[in-house]
Amino acid sequence: MDIKSVLQKISTLPVNEQKDFLKLLSDFEDIKKRESAQKHFLDFVKMMWPSFIDGRHHKIMADAFERVIDGSCKRLIINMPPRHTKSEFASYLLPAWFMGRFPEKKIIQSTHTAELAVNFGRKTRNLIDSEDYQKIFPGTKLQVDSKAAGRWSTNKMGEYFAIGVGGAIAGKGADLFIIDDPHTEQEAIMAAHDPTVYDKVFDWYTSGPRQRLQPGARIVIVMTRWGKRDLTGQIIQSSINRGVGDEWEVIELPAILPSGAPLWPEFWSADSLEALKAELPGAKWNAQYQQQPTNEDGAILKREWWRKWYKDSPPDVDFILICADTAFTKNNRSDYSAFTVWGVFNDESSSGYNSPNVILLDAIKERLEFPELKARAKEMYNQWNPDAFMIEAKASGLPLIHELRQAGIPVSEFTPTRASGDKIMRANSISDLFASGVVWAPDRKWSDEVIEECAAFPNGDHDDFVDTVIMALMRYRQGGFIQLDSDHRDDEIVRRKADYY
Repeated sequence: MDIKSVLQKISTLPVNEQKDFLKLLSDFEDIKKRESAQKHFLDFVKMMWPSFIDGRHHKIMADAFERVIDGSCKRLIINMPPRHTKSEFASYLLPAWFMGRFPEKKIIQSTHTAELAVNFGRKTRNLIDSEDYQKIFPGTKLQVDSKAAGRWSTNKMGEYFAIGVGGAIAGKGADLFIIDDPHTEQEAIMAAHDPTVYDKVFDWYTSGPRQRLQPGARIVIVMTRWGKRDLTGQIIQSSINRGVGDEWEVIELPAILPSGAPLWPEFWSADSLEALKAELPGAKWNAQYQQQPTNEDGAILKREWWRKWYKDSPPDVDFILICADTAFTKNNRSDYSAFTVWGVFNDESSSGYNSPNVILLDAIKERLEFPELKARAKEMYNQWNPDAFMIEAKASGLPLIHELRQAGIPVSEFTPTRASGDKIMRANSISDLFASGVVWAPDRKWSDEVIEECAAFPNGDHDDFVDTVIMALMRYRQGGFIQLDSDHRDDEIVRRKADYY
């Protein structure tokens, strides 16, 4: 029987009986909400935080937290961007919900500074002491004589202890150990020159938290990625090295999804994220917002090898070259279509045998249907009037070459030969040009994207720009436009008489 039918029948009762019945109905609804909040983390959040803006990633987090609580997940890592309610969920609401479910258990909660950890401890303590919380978990109360902000107990002998990363936790045990954003901005700046800076957090984790766990304890790490050697990176690598790669459940939540849609459109619009992306260095955006830090250790084309052109306008260039790597269609599963534009110029500071250097002039990467792809290619040709236009003869590149030639645009095919090897071999073949300092890029956002993709290769998610970079540098080198001392040169033939004449 639905609620409408029930209310219709209630209206036939005497007024005093109607009031009693409606009170029973209200009490029943309250009990249902309370039981749901006790069982489901997201329902608990909504009751404790009325202004909460629900997003799809919150459901993913909530489901994972519930697996932690029921014991089916003992090790959880969630990597997610800043300002997506990471700390509110992990350092404030999760410990309160866990303590409501298990008031006799112990929690250690940690973040990058002791002050911040204690602040979360204070918020959690105050929430447990609130009237709204007591309606859901009436059996969980604070111990009267133990209410310090970062260290308090429950009436059931449960304990909460807040600590900064690196702090001493001797004598403490944990049924739930929460680590929230263990790294700082300062560490990230230092790590750009010395990646071992991150090691001290991992050393603290292995010597401290890892050894303070009660039997059956859970660990939850919720953090923004900073680099390949950050805590997430080192924990996962350690698990792989020990042959237990599936020990951790890892959830990665990028600010912009592969489809191009925002992770949390109810709060972060696509335009807002794109504006933020335009402001940030590529490495910072990829790591902190997309959870994809680049791996400089295994990079073939290292970030530091690119020379930056800081002047407002590019140098005078010769032999402008456009290179294109195309995908099939504009769907969520396809790669991007990428275009890069290059030019050769003379650099007096170059120490090589030949003074010519090469500079990146423009770069575009988009998901395009074929008509859009053809229009974009024509647009770039008309804009740059290049001396050569190369398109890799694969995917939509083959029909694009045909269509452009039909339109009177001279296009050459790039078809890697067996002798040139696979993409990694081809990248290695031009890496010494980068290492020798003859490859330049302007100080622009789009050039940072090219540099970051190259720095991530061969371990990155995309290599569309990488294809065009390899194509361009191979063309310039094979054409004799740029050379190094190590390259073979046809020296001038010196004619002289033989000694015996």
